Amino acid sequence: MNREGSSRWRPGVSGNPAGRRPGTGKVQALRTQIESLVPEIIQTMAQKALEGDVGAARLLLERAIPPLKPSEPLQGFELPPGGSAAQAKAILAQGASGGLSVSQVAQLFGAISVLGRLVEVEALEARLAALESRLETQVNL
Repeated sequence: MNREGSSRWRPGVSGNPAGRRPGTGKVQALRTQIESLVPEIIQTMAQKALEGDVGAARLLLERAIPPLKPSEPLQGFELPPGGSAAQAKAILAQGASGGLSVSQVAQLFGAISVLGRLVEVEALEARLAALESRLETQVNL
């Protein structure tokens, strides 16, 4: 038997390796009960919505038609060459003049920030490689 002594299972050994059969829990039983009532519930909600119940109308519409997500037209402009500071100034100028929305400015600042971190990592990798090379040369002398 899979027990150690009289009251404990061995670590890592399940007392029920097959597990509970799917669809036998309380939630599934409730879903099964409700399932047959769904057409009637929808009909009642639709009737209440037509009678002016704003909550019922909102619930039906939210479930039937996904909400619109805000979308902004793509804006194209040239970033100046150089460092992140020059690019950030150009983005701010575009945002201030209305050429970019606030969310577009924030997204571009985020991209510049990530790019700056990547440049820093590349510089650190190059410095580390140079230090390791010098250290190897000194050790071999």
